[in-house]
Amino acid sequence: MGAGMSSGRRPSFYGGGGGVGRPRGMLPLLALQVLLEYGRAGASRPPVTAALLAANALLYLRPGSLDALLPSLNRVAFNPHLIIHYCDLTRFFLSAFYHLSETHFFFNMSSLLWKGIQLEMSMGSVEFASMVAALLGMSQGITLLLSKGLLLFGNDEAYYDQYAVGFSGVLFGMKVVLNAWSDDYVFLHGVVIPAKYAAWAELLLIQAFIPGTSLIGHLGGILAGLAYLWLKRSFSGPDPLSLLISGIGKVVRWPVGFVQKLLRSGRPQGYTPSRGRVGRGSARENGQGIWRCSACTYDNSPSTDICEMCSSTREDHAFSRRQHLQAGGNGEPSVEEIRRRRLERFSR
Repeated sequence: MGAGMSSGRRPSFYGGGGGVGRPRGMLPLLALQVLLEYGRAGASRPPVTAALLAANALLYLRPGSLDALLPSLNRVAFNPHLIIHYCDLTRFFLSAFYHLSETHFFFNMSSLLWKGIQLEMSMGSVEFASMVAALLGMSQGITLLLSKGLLLFGNDEAYYDQYAVGFSGVLFGMKVVLNAWSDDYVFLHGVVIPAKYAAWAELLLIQAFIPGTSLIGHLGGILAGLAYLWLKRSFSGPDPLSLLISGIGKVVRWPVGFVQKLLRSGRPQGYTPSRGRVGRGSARENGQGIWRCSACTYDNSPSTDICEMCSSTREDHAFSRRQHLQAGGNGEPSVEEIRRRRLERFSR
């Protein structure tokens, strides 16, 4: 379960420094979970999920000189009034990657580990990265709209006084996407409900047991997940964000591929790319009919019984070859015949 986003009229995290709790024992447990998922033999190791975990961990732990470089918690806390009035994109985007306490961080990252691996394995890394970016933007945007709507109805607390941080909005959206087409059932405090409604039930339970959390922040995440599913159903084919991420990946991989091509261009001696190869591999048994000359070990096409390299006759077809050429006397091609055939082959 994702931990809630913190909110309040006088947030306790406002003050100097990063405002984050120091490790007290839950972080080693989180590290063990990550190690069990990514370190076991045969693990898939989804890279985008790992990158998200690493980014959240760096922003929470703020190791070494990063503590002075990264903005403090009170600089990035999500406040609708400050974001709209000052067009503060730092609060809009970075607030999702900050966490108020170790417990908050632990539960959010445990949820990200479980949901992220399942979604990335089923969707692919490019589409998963596109989905996370879309859910981040939509969940934060919908939360802004909900806060502004409440202000129009006379409730100004959510607009002016809410200061929220945490990845929970994105996690609620991921939960909606993960369970959208599921026919399974889940148990929540002794109640059995369809998995596709689990996000709504979790929203109510969190608000009931942890009333200090941001209701509209979590609700914005659920609505973002529903909006993402609607957009995927409405527009077939890859979305532009996926194409952009895929294009960036190709640009990043291009130097590596170029170096690999250069290395492959220096083939081992005896390799002839267009005609075959010379060596001691088992090309005879590859099921393609290629036969190896006993004199020069060159791999020849099954359409010829004469070695294309040294013009020796194929041994296992020697008898049929002599029968076919018995009109020529001794059954073996003359020197002029061999020369003529070689000229015909290389002139094609």
